[in-house]
Amino acid sequence: MQYYIVRLISRIIRLLPDRAAMILGNVLGELCWHLVPRRRITMMLENIQRALNLDRGAAYRIAKQSATRFGRLCIEVLSVQKYSRQNIKDYVCFEGQEHMDEAVAYGRGVIVATCHSGNWEFMGAALSLNGYTSSAIAARQSNPQMDRFFNEQRAAAGLHIVYKSGVREVIRMLDAGHIIGVLMDQDAHRDGVFVDFLGAPASTPQGAAAFARLRNAPIVPTFITEISPGRHRIICHPIVWADQTGEREKDIAATTRRLSVIVENHIKTYPHEWFWLHNRWKTKPPAALPPPCLPC
Repeated sequence: MQYYIVRLISRIIRLLPDRAAMILGNVLGELCWHLVPRRRITMMLENIQRALNLDRGAAYRIAKQSATRFGRLCIEVLSVQKYSRQNIKDYVCFEGQEHMDEAVAYGRGVIVATCHSGNWEFMGAALSLNGYTSSAIAARQSNPQMDRFFNEQRAAAGLHIVYKSGVREVIRMLDAGHIIGVLMDQDAHRDGVFVDFLGAPASTPQGAAAFARLRNAPIVPTFITEISPGRHRIICHPIVWADQTGEREKDIAATTRRLSVIVENHIKTYPHEWFWLHNRWKTKPPAALPPPCLPC
């Protein structure tokens, strides 16, 4: 039943003019801000103040912008089926697209290292609609009906979805020349490598470096930022190659650190667009960690 309700809402939103849809998104964002638990807001403010060296007032403004933008983000995700190869350039432009084209030309697949900044969900759809054969690594939703809906939305834009447990499928997609989007800014618990991130050690996902090293695939750090409500820019950075010294764990850790710096710099440039609601520094570095599980 939930699936059909959300589908109906999606259909209604797609019928709205762009301006009306964005106004609705802004209203939803303001309402959601008032529902954020107080302890979560306190965590956001403390992390923003420490990471960006800001006073509490400036931190509060960034925290609120970061949270309220989810109204517009949700509207865009729900209405993704209104975008097509014919109209996507009305909504998305590129900066540094030559780096993506160079990476694709190697024919080894491409790792897109990105983060929860801007409308990252829409970025995958936009890449696909711009003609790039794209896949996204996604977490399976706990609600099967919502999982079905979101995967249908992604598939409508031409995205192939790989669940986080599908390591072999990721490798197959790379071998087939797909662009694989990998998020690098979530707490990775015991499976991550600890790198300094916005001023504090953070357990960082190693998937981008591990897969790139395994297949000698180019990594293109890529992000999306909102130019104006409903309009976006995809920023592609120059190719990063995974270290290949023969010491696998050190190579993966070193590449992860280099990518993490690029992610960090993007967040510093667009702090109001990052997902500060997530406790990025939840896992603390222990005295010693057992070797993480990585693709062979």
